[in-house]
Amino acid sequence: MKPPRFAYHAPESVAEALQVLAAHAEESKVLAGGQSLMPMLSFRLAAPRHVVDINRVSGLDEIQRLESGWRIPALVRQRAAERSPALAASAPLLTTALAHVAHPQIRNRGTVCGSVAHADSSAELPSVMLALEARMVVAGPSGTRIVPAREFFLFHLTTALAPDELLVAVEVDDQDQRTRSAFAEFAPRRGDFCLAGVAVTVTFDHGGLVETSRIVAAGVAPTPARLAEAESVIAGTSLDAEAVAAAQAAAYREVSPTGDAHASAAYRRQLVKVLVRRALTEVRSEKEGRDGA
Repeated sequence: MKPPRFAYHAPESVAEALQVLAAHAEESKVLAGGQSLMPMLSFRLAAPRHVVDINRVSGLDEIQRLESGWRIPALVRQRAAERSPALAASAPLLTTALAHVAHPQIRNRGTVCGSVAHADSSAELPSVMLALEARMVVAGPSGTRIVPAREFFLFHLTTALAPDELLVAVEVDDQDQRTRSAFAEFAPRRGDFCLAGVAVTVTFDHGGLVETSRIVAAGVAPTPARLAEAESVIAGTSLDAEAVAAAQAAAYREVSPTGDAHASAAYRRQLVKVLVRRALTEVRSEKEGRDGA
């Protein structure tokens, strides 16, 4: 199918983009990589009267160093972030998860911020942002505001972005030296949306016990789902097999997915249980490997 008719805008600055959005807020969509928007237009799942293409806006295509982390602006492609040695060292959970996103051809055009703003609960990056406690840098008519990941995702395909606002960057902190992370998902075919996924970060104390953790499930709720009970049962443990088994059971109890044509609710719950085990086992293995080294 062909997209519906729309007015095309190509601003050259964030200020100009915001002016267009302010003038046509309820009738506009922002185009960055287009890997979500263009199929939606073609299938007439979206019919905006105005498309705001931000690809000519300067200063949004380079990863930037912050005092204690990194800023990933709106035009940074997923493939560029995935291949960044700096991000791999400072935020390995992000680069690991990016390798699971669709296919390299898609990641060459798709943007990190675009996936976050699209907020598909089955996608990898929203769950990763919650696990990393990332910050969303949002520009609007009243200036710039920072929205924590835990407040950004409101429902499936729905975020805290107002119609006249633009997600200009996401920010992630450097991973603590005592933190280990892992990402696991299951999709019917490589590159498909996952039926379920799990993003994990675990920080160990100086005695090797779990100090804090964040376990986030994708594809089982309208938003990325933080599994607080699973986190609580591994607190203070060495993340041994017994603790991992307890986290599996807790995760199974916590999630309440819905079934669809791709998988039943029961199957998705079982997947979360398996993926929590895989991710936590990987974290434990990485910790033991680093300790041994």
